[in-house]
Amino acid sequence: MREAKPTGYGRPDAVRHDRDAGPDVPRSTRTVVACGALAVHVKAVARRRGLDVQVHPLPALLHNRPELIAPAVKEVLDAYDVVAVAYADCGTYGALDDVLGDVPRLAGAHCYDVIAGPDAQAALAEEPGTYLLTDFLARTFEHAVLRELGLDRHPELRDAYFGHYTRVLWLAQHPTAATRAAAERAAAALGLPLEVREVGEEALERQLMALLAA
Repeated sequence: MREAKPTGYGRPDAVRHDRDAGPDVPRSTRTVVACGALAVHVKAVARRRGLDVQVHPLPALLHNRPELIAPAVKEVLDAYDVVAVAYADCGTYGALDDVLGDVPRLAGAHCYDVIAGPDAQAALAEEPGTYLLTDFLARTFEHAVLRELGLDRHPELRDAYFGHYTRVLWLAQHPTAATRAAAERAAAALGLPLEVREVGEEALERQLMALLAA
């Protein structure tokens, strides 16, 4: 059995820049650049902690072309007063760190480390065939995975993409009934059992506060 790779949201050539990828804010505004999959949670932490920062999200589908993440972040670094970057390495193999200079980023290999802390790696160690699901990915699964991979048109390809997975593990940040239903639909679409692990936003909040304090 091949080890499951818990990164990516769809077809590798499917990256596009969303029209609402980020607000047009003054260069002097303290800005946090955030992965689109984390941005809503970064904003929630900022509101809860009363942080005077502007969150600038980048498209989540950049995960499908990780070589584009560093250039996209660099573009924001050149335009705004960026005080932190809410990305893990996310498959850039150090390229993101190369453009950051002294701007700190979240620790971890990918967003799942940020969201769940050591629980993410522990889940993969206990069952390598684990497909990790976040709130964001559960809610956007039909578009970001099924449509981007063409499974809505060619469902017979499901096993070619996901045949080596054995379960879906939802790392639930806010386990609402609607998001649970979305996670259940995602697992059903893959023909896999769903397990739930409530992780909240605590791991992200600790890291973000540490970055901004530094």
